[in-house]
Amino acid sequence: MHVLPATGGGNDAHHFCMAFRHRLDRHSSHYFSFRPKGQGGRISGHFVTRFAPSPTGYLHIGHVASALFARQMAGPAGRYFVRVEDIDTTRCRAEFTASLFEDLTWLGLSSDAPPLYQSRNMPRYQAALRNLKSRHLIYPCTCTRQEVAQRACRRDPDGSPIYDGHCRLRGGNPNRPPLWRLDMARALDVIGHIPGWQEVEEGYVPGAATSYGDVVLARRDHGVSYHLCVTCDDADQNVTCVTRGADLRAATSVHRVLQQLLSFPEPVYAHHPLAFDEMGRKLSKSTHAPAIRDMRRNGVRAADIIKMGEAVLHSTG
Repeated sequence: MHVLPATGGGNDAHHFCMAFRHRLDRHSSHYFSFRPKGQGGRISGHFVTRFAPSPTGYLHIGHVASALFARQMAGPAGRYFVRVEDIDTTRCRAEFTASLFEDLTWLGLSSDAPPLYQSRNMPRYQAALRNLKSRHLIYPCTCTRQEVAQRACRRDPDGSPIYDGHCRLRGGNPNRPPLWRLDMARALDVIGHIPGWQEVEEGYVPGAATSYGDVVLARRDHGVSYHLCVTCDDADQNVTCVTRGADLRAATSVHRVLQQLLSFPEPVYAHHPLAFDEMGRKLSKSTHAPAIRDMRRNGVRAADIIKMGEAVLHSTG
């Protein structure tokens, strides 16, 4: 886990950078030469990778680490794409998207191709849902979140209550709009096994799809879900190495099930360490992580911000 200086409001972006620069000066030999595991060794660095932020706020150091990891895992012979995961139209804003691309350009992390916007790709996701519906692999669910939580006996690896299959077994409430869930048991019967995945520099990782239960693939509010969208997008963009934070590692089990059901190619995966503040919280918009745009406006150099991202990637997770 890599711990970054604590922050609050006001001019803390400047104080954050000054504190971090002091750490860099003390540990420069450790921080300044990051390369993804395997480059120059077993991994050739010719992957197609992607950095896929959600524009619900401004970019911060955690984003920089993720983009840098994807860019460097692609290597000089590979390709690195930026994908905008903006299906949540109530939280995603155009100003955040614009700032995202300004920051990436300034940092030298621009995409090798025009970005894919999930909000413009809805027909693709709906086609995947129709495929699964026609094979009776998903079913409508009208249970509320409160009802799901009240009946749940276990939680999934992300901490959410595991659905007990009420609507699959007894039918839903016809007076409520449904969401759509994957029938995990039926899906695994179709596949014939529980798929795992290949993790870069680690090898085969056994899957644990049953630990998620019947996950939601189509939400009530915008008709799709993260699991469905990223699986379709990675296949359509021919991503060969999925790079992302370690907090999403467990969800790979679900994505591998969807890849097999939809006959998508299997990429390899590389999950990188996360950045935490001094209170042990993952850097995020909700914890008021300093924005890259504010650092830039306070005169922090792009090179120093890249070093901060490298320091996160050097941590042990």
